Formats: sequence, C-alpha cells, structure tokens
Amino acid sequence: MMDLFRFDRRSVGAVASGFVLWLACAPAPGLAMEDAVLEALSSAQIVILGEVHDNAQHHLNQARAIERIAPRAVVWEMLTPEQAARMPDDRQDADQVADALDWDGSGWPDFTDYYPIMMAAPTARHYGAGVPRDVARRVFDAPAVEVFAELFGARADPLGLETPLDAEAQATREAGQAAAHCDRLPADLLPGMVAAQRLRDAALAHVALNALVETGGPVAVIAGNGHARIDQGIPTYLARADTAPSVVSMGQLERAPDEPPPFDVWVETVAAERPDPCAEFQ
Repeated sequence: MMDLFRFDRRSVGAVASGFVLWLACAPAPGLAMEDAVLEALSSAQIVILGEVHDNAQHHLNQARAIERIAPRAVVWEMLTPEQAARMPDDRQDADQVADALDWDGSGWPDFTDYYPIMMAAPTARHYGAGVPRDVARRVFDAPAVEVFAELFGARADPLGLETPLDAEAQATREAGQAAAHCDRLPADLLPGMVAAQRLRDAALAHVALNALVETGGPVAVIAGNGHARIDQGIPTYLARADTAPSVVSMGQLERAPDEPPPFDVWVETVAAERPDPCAEFQ
C-alpha cells in the first residue's frame, strides 16, 4: 500500500473525505480509501483524533478509527483525571456510565455522541486530561507552567510550556482566540485565553505520554481540532519529550479548506446544524 503521508495534504484530504462519506452512507465494508486512512492512523504510538465537539458524525468517525487502532489507552479532553477514575469497568449501560462520570454536569455535548467511542475500546484504559475551568482560569494571574506543576507535580516535564511564545506566534494565537469568540473578547483577556489553551495542550500531551508508558500503547486522544493541530497543539508538546513518540494527528472539518489544514490527515464532513454562535452578540 502506498504510504499515505507521502501525499500532499490536499490528496490526503481527498482520500479521507471518501472515508467519511463511506462511513455515513455505505452499507458494507471494503473500500480501499477507507482502509488507507485507517492504516495511516494505525501507524503511530499516539493517535490524536480531532473533532468539532457538537458534530455527531465526528464522534462516529472517531469510534470507527478506534475500532481499527485498538488502543490500549484512550485519553479524553472531556474528562478530568478524577472523572476518568470513576469510569465503570462494565460500560454496557450508557446511562450508568454517564451518571458515574457526572457527564450531564460537565458542559460537553450529549453523552450519546461520545458513548460509541467508549464502546469501540472495550478493553482500553481511559485517562482524563481535562483541565477544570477554575484551574484553567488561574493562568490569567499566574504563569501556565506553575499551574501545570500544581496539576501534575513539580517534577513533571512541562514539555516546553515554560518557554514564552515569540511575538508573532503570540499575536497569531490571540487573533485566533478573538475570531473563535466572535471578536467580542476584550483585548486584555486574549493573552490569558492563549495561555489556557497552551495549558490544555500540554496537559493532554503529558497524560498521553504517561498512558503510553503505563500501557505500552497505542494511545488514542479524543480532543477538539484546535488541540490536534500539528503546528501548535498537542503534537508540538509531544515532540519535546525526552523520547518523542511517533504521532499521527487527524482533524475533522465541516467545509473544504482554502489551504492545507494543520493536520497529518484530515476528513471533511457535513456541518452539524447549530444556531449562529455569534448571533447573541449582534
């Protein structure tokens, strides 16, 4: 089989788009394009499966990928370590699992969207890497590396979190945070928003590395597309580990990109129906 990663990312996206359409529509397995994408995702020690959080198709795609990868560990942006510790061994009853995790109080989309991912990894160990909101807010007043040490201990490798971004990178990320919040955030909040995102990226990378050591891998990471970016997300922190693991990161997009997106593999899906998130600001 041709090495998928030798393709231009636009070619990879075309392959991946066929994979998604097959998942959504076809009644039987066997498409070579689907196998090519899944084979690519199966080639790494740590596989990051991005998503738009409220797109149910993205979670079905993640579940299909998990079935193929057969990870020994799944790391969740949506779960704190304390929640993951309450994950039941018997997960046949979705309502019982949701109750054990206190999912309804978490603020994430409906548990039924994420449940297929859990069922696709019946023997995997589940890890929480979510940073509670009250903890993330502390980076507005303290360096992110200090908050990271509070979460994981002073001896935990911050994976480069202690290094400030250069001016250009900081400005780019602040602009991204502003756009993601409908350009309505006060400018003085943007540095803190960037720091919180970096903290979450580093936390996800730290937990994924621990999961790899403890289980031997492969490890699947379930996280938003922003965390899956290879130019500024989890992969950049994994690359700073003493022994950097092999990593493949997949993004899921709701429209065709104008430029190659910042993922190793990307898929295009139909957009989820949702109200205009900026309407409340108008």
